[in-house]
Amino acid sequence: MRKIYHRIIQISGNVITLEADNVANGELAEVRSGDLSSLAQVIRLNGSRVSLQVFAGARGISTDSEVRFLGRQMQVAATTDLLGRIFTGNGAPRDGGPALTDNMVEIGGPSVNPACRIIPRKMIRTGIPMIDIFNTLVESQKLPIFSIPGEPYNQLLARIAMQAEVDVIVLGGMGLKYDDYLSFKNALDEQGALARAVMFVHTAADPTVECTLVPDMALATAEYFAVQEHKRVLCLLTDMTNFADSLKEIAITMEQIPSNRGYPGDLYSQLASRYEKAVQFKGENGGSITILAVTTMPGDDVTHPVPDNTGYITEGQFYLSGGHIEPFGSLSRLKQNVNKDTREDHRTLMDTMIRLFAQYRDTLEKQAMGFRMSAWDEKLLKYGRLFEEGMMSLKVNIPLEAALDRGWKILAECFEPAETGVKTDLIKKFWPTAKQDDAE
Repeated sequence: MRKIYHRIIQISGNVITLEADNVANGELAEVRSGDLSSLAQVIRLNGSRVSLQVFAGARGISTDSEVRFLGRQMQVAATTDLLGRIFTGNGAPRDGGPALTDNMVEIGGPSVNPACRIIPRKMIRTGIPMIDIFNTLVESQKLPIFSIPGEPYNQLLARIAMQAEVDVIVLGGMGLKYDDYLSFKNALDEQGALARAVMFVHTAADPTVECTLVPDMALATAEYFAVQEHKRVLCLLTDMTNFADSLKEIAITMEQIPSNRGYPGDLYSQLASRYEKAVQFKGENGGSITILAVTTMPGDDVTHPVPDNTGYITEGQFYLSGGHIEPFGSLSRLKQNVNKDTREDHRTLMDTMIRLFAQYRDTLEKQAMGFRMSAWDEKLLKYGRLFEEGMMSLKVNIPLEAALDRGWKILAECFEPAETGVKTDLIKKFWPTAKQDDAE
């Protein structure tokens, strides 16, 4: 039987402090004041002095309120009944369905032993050409989506959730506007993807501490499906900057010495402990966890502590700018592991189109400065427009093979085969002919 404490020493914001024995960091407690009851989590230990963040806020709590420690950390149900369900940041049902209490497991465990991992070598198809062709998403990869507030990053995540060729989608929303939450829910429901998805949603109106729990809730769920059910799991997190800001808010409340721009000194470790949950397990039927996480950059500043630390942890990034995935700011460091196995023209076409698009960007600068356009410049300008419309637009939704064929067609509309620098054998096999164009 856990001991009940009746003397709270200090109440500071949503943090209460008392003296207690045999308490672990991260342990949950129930705080009761009259008929009101709320969960709280231990966020600091200083000898016998224990500080707890109250989920629902400290309003109504007095110094003689009851505090009962539960002897466990936050848990989530490890069951397939999670599929199709929507929960809050602390695991309570948000969809009006029943609470799940069977097979509870603690969240926030260690990442997988490196000896149990294998090198990522399977592609995840998304139907988005700027990902599938140019920065291929690889199973068990960890990638952030760098963006600025106002860009359609949540819409991009919703599209990936609906179209990605994986078994299970786990969505963790942090600091979402209610409209964004409904957009995710409705989009997945209308496309029939909600049945294979689990959502943990923290809105901007929910307690701050719940925001810090969302990634661990989502990743613990992903681990269950990957390890126990041998599923290919895609974990989508938005927005990790809100997660970091919640850590910052709690650290300030605890009067911790701040690091860069007020963020806690362990920000890198906090981020890495979540991203390193990405894994491909051994075995023919081994499951996997792939992580895509939005990171908004205040003022489009990539040196901001959150994107800056994230860049040291992850394996590249998707850079969302101007409503599309920017080809020169984006990078998937593992794409070469799978591009060689898709279609023989994949890597050559990718390199050629990006090289010519870089020349198009140079031509735009020349045009802006008033230089006369040559015949080659005119070809590049036409090519750039077709590339932006047919490849970069997020409205484009086609399979990889169709996207590769479209790439060849764009090249053929703008250049002669010899002008592309592509090998003759690939030109003979894939260059569109007049006959092919008429058939289309």
